[in-house]
Formats: sequence, C-alpha cells, structure tokens
Amino acid sequence: MGEYLATHEEWEAYRWCIRNAIHIAPKALTEARWTITITNKGITNQDPESYTKVVIWETVFKYYKHYYEKYN
Repeated sequence: MGEYLATHEEWEAYRWCIRNAIHIAPKALTEARWTITITNKGITNQDPESYTKVVIWETVFKYYKHYYEKYN
C-alpha cells in the first residue's frame, strides 16, 4: 500500500473516532485496488468505491474527519 502523511487535524479526528468506537480501515479487493470498511458502534458498512494505493489513505482520513465533524 502507498504512504500518506496525515495532518495534525486528521490524526486528531482519527484518535477521536477510535475513542468513540468508529473504526475505518482499508480492505484489499486486489493487489492494486482497495475499498473501505466503516464500523460505527458495531454496525459495519463498506464503501462501494475502490481506490488505488495512495488515494486509499487520503480517503480513510477523509472519512475519519467526516465522522469527527459530524459527531464531535
């Protein structure tokens, strides 16, 4: 998988989500494509899109930020 350097704000959103039982993770579809699973308080959903190795991490942190802003 590719590398992504998250911002301080993105790490803050990540930590808040983990503490509040919101887990977002990449899931391999093939060696070159990934999707995202989101577990929010025990309910798991999967992003219908697929992403490349660098875009996957940008999108994971985008989801963390979304949930942080929505519920914080």
